Amino acid sequence: MSEVKIRKGESVDKALRRLKKKMDKEGVMREIRAHRHYEKPSEKRRRKSARARMRSN
Repeated sequence: MSEVKIRKGESVDKALRRLKKKMDKEGVMREIRAHRHYEKPSEKRRRKSARARMRSN
């Protein structure tokens, strides 16, 4: 779990911005979106191969 401690004299907005940046770097939100719905193994393979095709072109 990501954690950010508020520094002395730091606004809550800045601390929230640091938390969001840290979560983005760790890939937390991407994991949450990926697990939002069940995805069949065949769908995972299809999505993975499509992404590989896009990268190779």
